[in-house]
Amino acid sequence: MRFLLFCLSVLMLPGFSVLHAADTSGAKSYRWVGCGITKKAFMSSLAKAYAEETGITIDIKGGGATKGIREASRPSADMGGACRYVLENHPLEDQVKMVPMAWDALVVITHKDNPVDSISLDQLEAVYRGQIDNWKLLGGDNAPIRLFVRDGKISGVGRTLRELVFKDTAFEFDAADTSFPSSGPLEQAVETEAAAIAVTGISSARKRDVKILRLNGLEPSYDNIKNGNYLLYRPLYLVLNAASEDYRELLAFADFANSPRGRDVVRANGVVPYLEAPALLLKQMEQWSTASSR
Repeated sequence: MRFLLFCLSVLMLPGFSVLHAADTSGAKSYRWVGCGITKKAFMSSLAKAYAEETGITIDIKGGGATKGIREASRPSADMGGACRYVLENHPLEDQVKMVPMAWDALVVITHKDNPVDSISLDQLEAVYRGQIDNWKLLGGDNAPIRLFVRDGKISGVGRTLRELVFKDTAFEFDAADTSFPSSGPLEQAVETEAAAIAVTGISSARKRDVKILRLNGLEPSYDNIKNGNYLLYRPLYLVLNAASEDYRELLAFADFANSPRGRDVVRANGVVPYLEAPALLLKQMEQWSTASSR
C-alpha cells in the first residue's frame, strides 16, 4: 500500500520537480552509496555532469541496494542508489526519501557462447523452481544448468524477481547453484561459466561480455522497455537522507537528474528516464496491486 500511495503522489507532481537550488557558494562533496546497477545505469554520468554545472562533487561507492538505502537512512551517506523500494515499516529504511530516476529491465544472461537465444517467462520460472535443470530442455546443449543468484531475499534483483515472477517475496531459490553478494561478481561469473544462467539489470549486463536472452521473444530494447512490451522492469531510485542538514542541496541534485539535461544524460546511457515512460508507472501500479492482494 505504501508503494501504491507513493506512485500516486508521483503522478500528481507537475514535472516531478521540487525546484530546489543548489548552494554553489563553496566547494562541496557528497557521498553516494548503492547498487552497482544504478551506478552503471546513470549515476556516474550524472555526477560528472552535475560537477561540471555546479562544482559540487559526488563520491560514488557500490555495495548494493540495501546498503544504499540503509546508509542514507543512518545517515552514514548523503545519498544512496537502489533498484528496489524501501521495505515497509522497516526501522532501518524509514528515514529516507526515494526519488525515482529511471527504468531498468531485468534480463536473463548466459555465457556468450551459449547457443540458446531466447527463454519464456514460464521457462525462467521453471529454471528457478528446479523443474528445468538441463540446457537441452531449452534447446541448448545436453549440460546441467548452473543457476547463479544474489544472496538473500531483499537485493534489488532478487526482490523484484520474487514480486513479479513468483508473487512471493519469501520464495526460496532452492535450485540455485551459487549465490553472490552483489551483481558485479555474479555477472563476472557468468562471463566465465559456460553452463551459467542468471538475472541482472540490463544497465550493467550491457557492459559485460555475456549473452542477453530474448524474453518471450522480445529483446530488452529501449523502445520495448519504454512502451512496457518487455515484461520485467523496475524503477531505479536516488535515495536521499531526509535528516541531512544539506537536504535542500540533495534535492537540488534530484531536480537536476530529472531536468531535461539530466534526462539527456540518462538517455545517453541507453536507459529510459523515469518521467518519459508514464505507461510503465501505471503498469507497475497494477502489478503491485495484484501482488499485494495475494
